[in-house]
Amino acid sequence: METQKQKKSFGQWIKTSVTIRMLMVGILILVLLIPLSYIKLLIQERAERQQEVIREINQKWGNEVILYGPILKIPYQIHNPQKLWNEETKSYIVEDKITIKNAYILPNTLNIDSDVDVDSENLKRGIYKSAVFTADMDIQGAFTTPDFETKDIDQEDILWNKATIVLNSTNLKGIKSNLQVQLGLETYSLRSRYSQNNHTNTLETKFLKETSLPKEKTINFTINLKINGSENLQFIPVGRETNVVMKSNWCSPSFNGAHLPDSKTRTLGPDGFKVNWNVMETNREFEQEFYGELPQLSSAAFGVELLIPVDDYQKSERTAKYGYLVIALTFLVFFLIQTISKINIHPFQYLMIGLALTMFYTLLISISEHSSFLYAYLIAGTSVILLISVYSKAILRSLKFMGLISTSLIALYAFIFVIIQLEDYALLVGSIGLFLILGTIMMVSRKIEWGS
Repeated sequence: METQKQKKSFGQWIKTSVTIRMLMVGILILVLLIPLSYIKLLIQERAERQQEVIREINQKWGNEVILYGPILKIPYQIHNPQKLWNEETKSYIVEDKITIKNAYILPNTLNIDSDVDVDSENLKRGIYKSAVFTADMDIQGAFTTPDFETKDIDQEDILWNKATIVLNSTNLKGIKSNLQVQLGLETYSLRSRYSQNNHTNTLETKFLKETSLPKEKTINFTINLKINGSENLQFIPVGRETNVVMKSNWCSPSFNGAHLPDSKTRTLGPDGFKVNWNVMETNREFEQEFYGELPQLSSAAFGVELLIPVDDYQKSERTAKYGYLVIALTFLVFFLIQTISKINIHPFQYLMIGLALTMFYTLLISISEHSSFLYAYLIAGTSVILLISVYSKAILRSLKFMGLISTSLIALYAFIFVIIQLEDYALLVGSIGLFLILGTIMMVSRKIEWGS
């Protein structure tokens, strides 16, 4: 009889002990970290799948575009006298060994007028889409007479008859027009040439005619280029003075690279943007002429990146990072209600509430793939709040407590939504919000009789 009473009293202590309840709630929170970790992996997997599909779309349409040129290429001779022993005469003879190198002359002026038409709806695969564009460019400028004397190159060593125009681009596949350059009064076609440079592809003309060479006067050039690309459009400021005007119907540009557009003339609105770059020779880190090899100058490129306005996977991932906080605070509210009202809540019921909270993130991911993030957040949040509110009414048997649970969840989800929308002030707002939440909990719990 005494043993049964001891067992009964021990079982009653287990049910009523605040310490035991706290330990069980803590263990359940740790257990729920497992499905939360799987949800984070799911978000990462879907995001990687998105990037994979976007890469496939871009490869077929046209990758990012970096334009490098046009540049005047002029071969020249270098004399290397060498002493050779002649067995017949038993004396040294001097033989002139000639090697051919190239001089790359950058244009004196370079003006680019670019009209970038973005239509991401035309290139979608399933639920994924990429920011692809078609750019119509009008490229104009002029070459002045190069000064070979600074390199001690005699005029008779300059092979003017082998001079050509070269144009480098990272995306030859995207070119959608017969590319020609008008040089003076002559027109030359640009053809693909093999290049050992893995970063760019080379287009080059045939040998230029005498009337197209800037031997004694400035020669103007014009190129009309239509090219497909994706995400990035950039230019290398090869002109002594480079002016680029770009307009587009895309409303989410990110101006990047070594130079930013003129802020005074920049216009940006819901219908697109129009910007202007002006880069002088003194603003860049390379000279106007290269002898021997043409270097890689991609570090000097500038332009625009066409951003997808909403990255739902990134926002979902940021939301999931607060999953621990949501579960812990929700359990804490139920625990305080249980302690104050003396209503017993079974650990299994805590587990069901925790699983309902984790379902929010799977709903958010799946709905946001087919709708906007805002609608997905509202639908997922409303569904979970209603589910937990109805469940709390059943286990707590009180409309007052159900209202408290609903209000707490609404405030918590609204707080998290505000945080993930912020960039610069997310940490500040989050810290202030958590401080207020902690203060509220301390005020509510200060008069609770904790017992054993």
